Amino acid sequence: MHPADLKNTSRAVRFDQERLQIEDIADIAAGRARATLSQAPEFRATITRGAEFLDRLLREDGVIYGVTTGYGDSCTVTIPPDLVAELPHHLYTYHGCGLGAYFDAEQTRAIMAARLASLCKGYSGVSVELLEQIVRLLDKDLLPRIPSEGSVGASGDLTPLSYLAAVLCGEREVLRDGVEVPAAQALQDAGITPLRLRPKEGLAIMNGTAVMTALACLAYQRAEYLTRLCTRITAMASFALDGNAHHFDATLFSVKPHPGQQQVAAWLRTDLQCEQTQRNGKRLQDRYSLRCAPHVIGVLADALPWLRDYIENELNSANDNPIIDGEGERVLHGGHFYGGHIAFAMDSMKNAVANLADLMDRQMALLVDSRYNNGLPSNLSGMQGPRAAISHGLKALQISVSAWTAEALKQTMPASVFSRSTECHNQDKVSMGTIAARDCLRVLELTEQVASALLIAVMQGSLLRQRVNPEVAPQASLQAMINALSNDVPMIEEDRRLEPDLRVLLARIRTHAWKLYE
Repeated sequence: MHPADLKNTSRAVRFDQERLQIEDIADIAAGRARATLSQAPEFRATITRGAEFLDRLLREDGVIYGVTTGYGDSCTVTIPPDLVAELPHHLYTYHGCGLGAYFDAEQTRAIMAARLASLCKGYSGVSVELLEQIVRLLDKDLLPRIPSEGSVGASGDLTPLSYLAAVLCGEREVLRDGVEVPAAQALQDAGITPLRLRPKEGLAIMNGTAVMTALACLAYQRAEYLTRLCTRITAMASFALDGNAHHFDATLFSVKPHPGQQQVAAWLRTDLQCEQTQRNGKRLQDRYSLRCAPHVIGVLADALPWLRDYIENELNSANDNPIIDGEGERVLHGGHFYGGHIAFAMDSMKNAVANLADLMDRQMALLVDSRYNNGLPSNLSGMQGPRAAISHGLKALQISVSAWTAEALKQTMPASVFSRSTECHNQDKVSMGTIAARDCLRVLELTEQVASALLIAVMQGSLLRQRVNPEVAPQASLQAMINALSNDVPMIEEDRRLEPDLRVLLARIRTHAWKLYE
């Protein structure tokens, strides 16, 4: 994204002490919104008060963890006064040991915005200048190159956030217009003066849950969309398989009052002719991947409200250590850097999302098997005539779906139970929240791949159902979806390579191209 695009973005997200939503972070990450720092005098006075309180404590020889002492297990080490100013530089320097793939541009913007949100609560003892520096980087789209691996989720996301701290000071590398450049050069070109961190500012930037929280914000939006998309796919699968729409009857679902499950059933009723008389020869009860779809998708639908609460509460928290109460003039030592709520949310979300992949995998198995698809061609091949003998339809696609599903299911082992004692047993119980969030994003990626394949299958199956049973017509919402998919993916008759079609549909999924159940 070019910086000019950010300046022309219509929506501004104001950072102060007011509550932010997941959508604020996601919109900044995607370039749909820009970050602005509140100009309100009372907000800026609150931020300044905390920084000035710390300055006064230093002048009075106060003992402040991470300011006049070493970090973690080294908190018993007293820092000589003439070295206090160098301590923040050492903190981000020795934490520059991340590995693995770098976070992409969208994820990096989200991380920067999430850290800014926490520091703006006014309990971190940082200066207004530090907050403005983060906004400058976002405004110019100068994105720290942050390795994704190396955080145990307490004391916060120390190693990945060290890369943000370093870039604020003109060190390490940034991504600018998709190209990696030295941070010092990028800041100079943008007219930005590197920071010299104040005594607690290195700790304030790094000792928090911004990385896992940012990833959780992005994961939430993808999971929310998948609940709707998987429901639409189920409706199309039911139509293609000549399923029994009475399984989604309103009275039936009124007796099991999970609101998310009821909502999924209601969406299915809008897509299917639930009131129609059952045709002779139709199965009385469909297999579970159709009949129980609201019960599977509904678990995620019912989890979304509390997942939002967990994520947004963490987003709107001051989560470093120590907490600086400038108003009450106290330094409060605690453990708000611990990412347990995000860890549990992400472990839970990836479980529910992987179940969607498994549901769609089972629907795919029914669709391609002529023993179970109620009269459709084997492997949903659309070829007719002599060349039908050499046409294999979606045979290989079903194999790929099984592979992606298996990998998604394998990722559901909860990361939060794998705490490791680290840092001389000071960090002896840690959250693993960032690993959980990364796992969740991988499960979402794989499930979206499954969904892209199922979109091809249910479109193909729906078209073939109308060929086999011309008297059967889909509801308007399903017909509109079939038409939209057909614009991207022509009906498969002669065998062809499907990877380009899958990638087109993946892009549609990840941009939420289809408005589902408005």
